[in-house]
Amino acid sequence: MDVDKKTLERMIEGNLKWDELKPIISGRKDQNRFDKIMEILQEKVKFDEKILLPLHEHLYIVAKEGQRIVKCDCGYEFGDYKINWKTKCRIRVRDSIDSIEELYPKFMGSDPKWEELREYFCPKCFTLLDVEAVPPGYPTIFNFLPDIDTFYEKWLGRNPPDKE
Repeated sequence: MDVDKKTLERMIEGNLKWDELKPIISGRKDQNRFDKIMEILQEKVKFDEKILLPLHEHLYIVAKEGQRIVKCDCGYEFGDYKINWKTKCRIRVRDSIDSIEELYPKFMGSDPKWEELREYFCPKCFTLLDVEAVPPGYPTIFNFLPDIDTFYEKWLGRNPPDKE
């Protein structure tokens, strides 16, 4: 299914109705879908570095000076993509009944003796980037470590942009 760039932009922004979205996500993908998505994302960000992969909402792996780093929409650099970007975030830990009840009605949230909520924010723009619900003391979760070279070479049949 060949989807035009404008429709993909609306999809990324969350502005498609379900009857428009379902065929796009469940149907056969057109050959240049990834390139269209990357073009849209590159136009949205405020930095010039080439996006290699979207990592998370608001986060991208980009090529910069021969390195691959994680970068936020706002331009904040978290460093090497192989190191957990969350370690550079501002973190709010909700580990008390009062802090949990700011989000959930009484008796509808988690028990802080069993679980804490960790909210990870960009240190520059303060965008909420992720939330973990984990037992107290549990290590920071490393969500995703993509194999960029294999993705480009095996799935797209070409070298990553930073290796061309």
